[in-house]
Amino acid sequence: MPSPDLELARRLSAGDEETFDRFFAEYFPRVYRFARMRLCGDEDAAEEVAQTTLIRALAKIATYRGEAALFTWLCVFCRHEISAWCERTGRMASVSLADDSAQTRAMLDAITALSCDDPEHEYQRRELSRLVHAALDHLPARYADALAWKYLEGLSVEDVASRLGLGYKASESLLTRAREAFREAFAVVAAAGS
Repeated sequence: MPSPDLELARRLSAGDEETFDRFFAEYFPRVYRFARMRLCGDEDAAEEVAQTTLIRALAKIATYRGEAALFTWLCVFCRHEISAWCERTGRMASVSLADDSAQTRAMLDAITALSCDDPEHEYQRRELSRLVHAALDHLPARYADALAWKYLEGLSVEDVASRLGLGYKASESLLTRAREAFREAFAVVAAAGS
């Protein structure tokens, strides 16, 4: 039995318009968030990169074999588009995160403490940044969105609750679970990277 991602790719290849609408609604926000985090929060650049990513991926959707999750496959395209955008504009991609939890704050402070003047420290900072991104990329979309809204966009818990269609307490609970999922994902990604 084919995986849901493989079935989605098959329907997209067949030109199913309803499937395209579902695909775009589900994956554009995730690819946009993936790009935005790597483009210093530049919303216009992230939108351009996300749109180009989906267009290029759709043109090659028949080559998707289901060996990785569809989102992971899309991220490969997105990374190429980010690189192309950086080359075109002469700008660098980087990470901008903020967090009010003590554990994540300490991790981010460690990144900041690494001097960009020292090549070894710069390498360590970039590697830690890559691990943070990898952990965020593997969270469920709802968790990743909530964390991005709270810690990248600086939204209040009330605003996150409103976007999620939840009450304040439910939103706090979701953010707590999302932070825990991030910590677990980060531990796995960091262990795999060492």
